[in-house]
Amino acid sequence: MNVYTTDKIRNVVLLGHGGAGKTSLVEAMAYLSGITSRMGKIADGNTISDYDKEEQKRQFSIGTSVVPIEWEGTKINVLDTPGYFDFVGEVEEAVGAAAGAIIVVSGKAGIEVGTEKAWDLCEKYKLPRMFFVTDMDVDNASYRQVVEDLTERYGKRIAPFHLPIRENEKFVGYVNVVSETGNRWTDKGEVVPCDIPEYSEPNLQICRDALLEAVAETSEDFMERYFGGETFSEAEIRSALRVSVFDGSIVPISMGSNVLCQGVFTLIDDIIKYFPSPDMRKVAGINMKTNEIFEADYDFSKPKSAYIWKTIVDPFIGKYSLIKVCSGVFKSDDTIFNEDKDTEERVSKLFVLQGNKPIEVKELHAGDIGAIQKLSAARTGDTLCTKATPIKYGKTEISRPYTCMRYKAKNKADIDKISGALSKMMNEDLTLLNVNDGENRQTLLYGMGDQHLEVVASKLMNVYKVEIELSQPKVAFRETIKKNSDVESKFKKQSGGHGQYGHVKMRFEPLGDLEKAYEFEQVVVGGAVPKNFFPAVEKGLAESVLKGPLAAYPVVGVKAILYDGSYHPVDSSEQAFKMATIQAFKKGFMEAGPILMEPIAKLKVTVPDNYTGDVMGDLNKRRGRVLGMNPIGNGKQTIEADIPMTGLHGYCTDLRSMTGGRGDFEYEFTRYEQAPSDVQEKEIIARADKLVDSADA
Repeated sequence: MNVYTTDKIRNVVLLGHGGAGKTSLVEAMAYLSGITSRMGKIADGNTISDYDKEEQKRQFSIGTSVVPIEWEGTKINVLDTPGYFDFVGEVEEAVGAAAGAIIVVSGKAGIEVGTEKAWDLCEKYKLPRMFFVTDMDVDNASYRQVVEDLTERYGKRIAPFHLPIRENEKFVGYVNVVSETGNRWTDKGEVVPCDIPEYSEPNLQICRDALLEAVAETSEDFMERYFGGETFSEAEIRSALRVSVFDGSIVPISMGSNVLCQGVFTLIDDIIKYFPSPDMRKVAGINMKTNEIFEADYDFSKPKSAYIWKTIVDPFIGKYSLIKVCSGVFKSDDTIFNEDKDTEERVSKLFVLQGNKPIEVKELHAGDIGAIQKLSAARTGDTLCTKATPIKYGKTEISRPYTCMRYKAKNKADIDKISGALSKMMNEDLTLLNVNDGENRQTLLYGMGDQHLEVVASKLMNVYKVEIELSQPKVAFRETIKKNSDVESKFKKQSGGHGQYGHVKMRFEPLGDLEKAYEFEQVVVGGAVPKNFFPAVEKGLAESVLKGPLAAYPVVGVKAILYDGSYHPVDSSEQAFKMATIQAFKKGFMEAGPILMEPIAKLKVTVPDNYTGDVMGDLNKRRGRVLGMNPIGNGKQTIEADIPMTGLHGYCTDLRSMTGGRGDFEYEFTRYEQAPSDVQEKEIIARADKLVDSADA
């Protein structure tokens, strides 16, 4: 592959709902640009971008893949992203690396929630964007409906650049609104001029007027000419449109058929004409030596620096750090400095990845996307630079995972292999977390949804040859008391030689502080229990609070007072007093109004206004208490609620189902509070075997 300078590079991310046609659009682009001699099909599992075995099995994208396309002296780095919400981390990484977005919409399915989310991401990152309507060869595809829906949702910014030409209900060509020309496809797929159909004239005039109005607003000179009744040349229109697309004030719509390769040629041309090259965008980091802002701005003449926007760890092709060069020129045999890890490494070779196929290149100029193999210390989000000019860039904001499942190794001998495999997968996927919950003796996987975790389990089995079982996680309840009790406990044991004797009288009462497990106080008078046995009594308490007598959960908020007892000058020992205390604790705890405390989370759910009723009704079913609602604009509300942690299991799937995928949520643990009696009874019955275990111990 040739080396491209910054002005000849375009970085474009494909966004849209799952199944809208992003991967098949990449196939059409690759075919037209000569990368492939025949177009792959998702159903056949032979597409360039969906190369992962899981993607081929499930027939949808799971990870972002890069397909660089060379087109008339320009290189377009096409980033094909997943459309399913469980893989949003991959999308966020790609959007951070792109300078423009194509939002793919199916002409058959129309505007979907993935379309809305794609738009919101573009707004967040201020990305120029275009819409490309696919499936135009399908009978019930409606371009007009898509345009109307987009215009209703996003207003005058929406500008159709093309209108479809249909004959006998078949998609045969298009009208170019900018040049006011008709074009149709021959049997060989070539474009030939044709007359504009009469039925297209009214629509053409409406679209043309909207375009000219937008062009007029780009300068005072144009505005004067527009109101003076002058017409603009095609070159002037295109130049003005480029400015408007850059700043997002115009969002073009074009259309085509991926499987027939129709409209794709024009789309590639439009990407080059209307999307900015990297040197037209800004990027800045911090010079760690001078603490000054380093304005890289994709300038090839500045010291070299790059940002690792994605990591691929594959058992077959190895580890690749995907970089976006922010300044300077990266060359093979460079020595680079990793500012985040404070390490220097030598780059033996530079690559561009074409799906999973590495192609070696001699250099990568500012703004280009490439890959470096086997950077041992490097992780996604790290900055690569020179030691002389150490630069650090801000990390891309990645969604936090809130869906969690407990996992166990099917074969205990695989535990270390599973841990190693998950570590590699977490390097690749920043929305995957492996958490060791020592308190509940369980290991947890956090992901973006149930499907995400299923894919992880499947990948472990098929790629790393280890198997895990996923199940509902245990929730950490607590035990405490509400009343006072006064008990006596004597531990006596006689067996040849010295016996065992320990005798304590203790009072138990609520401490009033649930942050502490217990507080020990002694008010023994007259040496009834010698001082040297006080530590043994406290040791007995410390052991007792680990597994409470009610349901074997940790105990909190108990005050224990040793006020009397007795001892034997020969048989008393620390062990005897410890055992006497353990017995006293069990008895005293159960006589002091024992209760279970359940963990409560503060939940924030963001949904469109029309779903608030359903969401609040569902929260009530989960024993949630709605605290309030805050409007956040764009017709959305944030509902705040307190909810038991037990009510959050499966919430991600249910919320998506209720809101058509439009709802988002986040939560954090806040406190413990008393569990209702029915929940308490159910939990005590479910944990009966744990009490037997602790009694045996």
